Amino acid sequence: MSALTKQKHECYDKVSKAIDTVLRKIFGDEATLLIYKHLENRYSVRQDEIVEKIDVFAEGLEEFLMSGAHIIEMKILEDVYSSYGLTRRPEFERRNKHDFVSQMKMLIQKT
Repeated sequence: MSALTKQKHECYDKVSKAIDTVLRKIFGDEATLLIYKHLENRYSVRQDEIVEKIDVFAEGLEEFLMSGAHIIEMKILEDVYSSYGLTRRPEFERRNKHDFVSQMKMLIQKT
Protein backbone atom coordinates (compact mmCIF):
# COMPACT_ATOMS: atom_id res chain seq x y z
CA MET A 1 0.00 0.00 0.00
CA SER A 2 1.49 3.35 -0.99
CA ALA A 3 1.99 6.08 1.59
CA LEU A 4 -0.68 8.22 -0.07
CA THR A 5 -3.19 5.38 -0.11
CA LYS A 6 -2.41 4.58 3.51
CA GLN A 7 -2.87 8.23 4.50
CA LYS A 8 -6.21 8.40 2.67
CA HIS A 9 -7.34 5.16 4.34
CA GLU A 10 -6.40 6.53 7.78
CA CYS A 11 -8.29 9.75 7.05
CA TYR A 12 -11.41 7.84 5.99
CA ASP A 13 -11.18 5.70 9.13
CA LYS A 14 -10.86 8.78 11.34
CA VAL A 15 -13.85 10.52 9.75
CA SER A 16 -15.93 7.34 9.73
CA LYS A 17 -15.16 6.78 13.40
CA ALA A 18 -16.11 10.38 14.25
CA ILE A 19 -19.45 9.99 12.46
CA ASP A 20 -20.17 6.69 14.20
CA THR A 21 -19.18 8.07 17.61
CA VAL A 22 -21.42 11.12 17.26
CA LEU A 23 -24.41 9.06 16.14
CA ARG A 24 -23.97 6.54 18.95
CA LYS A 25 -23.48 9.22 21.62
CA ILE A 26 -26.61 11.05 20.58
CA PHE A 27 -28.91 8.22 19.56
CA GLY A 28 -27.49 5.10 21.17
CA ASP A 29 -26.60 1.84 19.45
CA GLU A 30 -30.04 0.71 18.32
CA ALA A 31 -31.12 4.01 16.79
CA THR A 32 -27.72 4.40 15.12
CA LEU A 33 -28.16 0.99 13.51
CA LEU A 34 -31.60 2.12 12.28
CA ILE A 35 -30.01 5.18 10.69
CA TYR A 36 -27.38 3.03 8.98
CA LYS A 37 -30.08 0.61 7.81
CA HIS A 38 -32.12 3.52 6.41
CA LEU A 39 -29.08 4.87 4.55
CA GLU A 40 -28.31 1.46 3.12
CA ASN A 41 -31.88 0.61 2.09
CA ARG A 42 -32.96 3.99 0.76
CA TYR A 43 -29.67 5.45 -0.48
CA SER A 44 -27.50 2.36 -1.10
CA VAL A 45 -24.80 3.69 1.23
CA ARG A 46 -23.23 1.20 3.58
CA GLN A 47 -21.58 2.38 6.77
CA ASP A 48 -18.11 1.79 5.30
CA GLU A 49 -18.98 3.98 2.27
CA ILE A 50 -20.20 7.05 4.13
CA VAL A 51 -16.97 9.04 3.83
CA GLU A 52 -16.72 8.37 0.09
CA LYS A 53 -20.37 9.33 -0.37
CA ILE A 54 -20.60 12.12 2.20
CA ASP A 55 -23.07 14.06 0.05
CA VAL A 56 -25.46 11.08 -0.11
CA PHE A 57 -24.98 10.52 3.63
CA ALA A 58 -25.95 14.15 4.33
CA GLU A 59 -29.01 13.87 2.09
CA GLY A 60 -30.12 10.66 3.80
CA LEU A 61 -29.49 12.05 7.27
CA GLU A 62 -31.50 15.17 6.47
CA GLU A 63 -34.35 13.10 5.08
CA PHE A 64 -34.34 10.83 8.14
CA LEU A 65 -33.87 13.49 10.84
CA MET A 66 -35.30 16.51 9.05
CA SER A 67 -34.26 19.73 10.83
CA GLY A 68 -32.41 17.72 13.50
CA ALA A 69 -29.77 16.74 10.94
CA HIS A 70 -28.21 20.21 11.17
CA ILE A 71 -27.26 19.70 14.82
CA ILE A 72 -25.83 16.24 14.10
CA GLU A 73 -23.82 17.60 11.17
CA MET A 74 -22.40 20.38 13.37
CA LYS A 75 -21.37 17.85 16.02
CA ILE A 76 -19.77 15.59 13.40
CA LEU A 77 -17.78 18.54 12.03
CA GLU A 78 -16.68 19.54 15.54
CA ASP A 79 -15.48 16.01 16.24
CA VAL A 80 -13.66 15.71 12.92
CA TYR A 81 -11.96 19.08 13.40
CA SER A 82 -11.00 18.03 16.93
CA SER A 83 -9.62 14.67 15.77
CA TYR A 84 -7.18 16.59 13.57
CA GLY A 85 -6.22 18.93 16.39
CA LEU A 86 -7.96 21.86 14.74
CA THR A 87 -9.62 24.34 17.05
CA ARG A 88 -11.73 26.05 14.41
CA ARG A 89 -15.37 25.69 15.30
CA PRO A 90 -17.36 24.78 12.21
CA GLU A 91 -20.09 27.24 11.42
CA PHE A 92 -22.65 27.15 8.72
CA GLU A 93 -26.17 28.34 8.24
CA ARG A 94 -29.10 26.04 7.85
CA ARG A 95 -30.03 27.81 4.63
CA ASN A 96 -27.06 26.29 2.87
CA LYS A 97 -27.37 22.58 3.46
CA HIS A 98 -24.31 21.94 1.32
CA ASP A 99 -21.97 23.59 3.83
CA PHE A 100 -21.62 20.35 5.79
CA VAL A 101 -20.70 18.42 2.66
CA SER A 102 -18.27 21.06 1.39
CA GLN A 103 -16.52 21.34 4.79
CA MET A 104 -16.26 17.57 5.10
CA LYS A 105 -14.83 17.26 1.58
CA MET A 106 -12.35 20.04 2.31
CA LEU A 107 -11.19 18.31 5.51
CA ILE A 108 -10.85 14.96 3.74
CA GLN A 109 -8.87 16.46 0.85
CA LYS A 110 -6.49 18.34 3.13
CA THR A 111 -5.35 15.17 4.82
